[in-house]
Amino acid sequence: MGRGAQRRPPLRTVGELRVRYGDTDAMGVVYYANYLRYFEAARVEYLRRLGQDYRAIEASGIIMVVTQTACRYHLSARFDDLLTLGCRVTGMRRSSFRFEYDLRRAADDARIATGWTEHACLARETLRPVRLPAELARAIDAFEQGG
Repeated sequence: MGRGAQRRPPLRTVGELRVRYGDTDAMGVVYYANYLRYFEAARVEYLRRLGQDYRAIEASGIIMVVTQTACRYHLSARFDDLLTLGCRVTGMRRSSFRFEYDLRRAADDARIATGWTEHACLARETLRPVRLPAELARAIDAFEQGG
């Protein structure tokens, strides 16, 4: 850590995921693009922990589209590895928010991949930005404060 940097608490473990055979490539390791699917699984579980249902949010007319993403690969995951999914929201603005992810192998807690996704809230009908639902913002705040 650099001078003056604050140590952040570890990401909350929101679930586990077992690597399926079909997630691996010819070398027997998880194909790189599948980590974005694992991030999605963590994000959905995170929202579920908040009592927020992705489907219900979308049914209300709001879609949360990915606008940016990044992934850093630390170690390879392989078929049948059990991964723990860490996730947190690190920033919210009027109509967007950012998730961070930490994927670890459960057997030895080895860091497999880290990354982030940014999302914009859009009206399903117009695809124009809309305000982050207040109930969702409150639930995220409470969860991130340890509630």
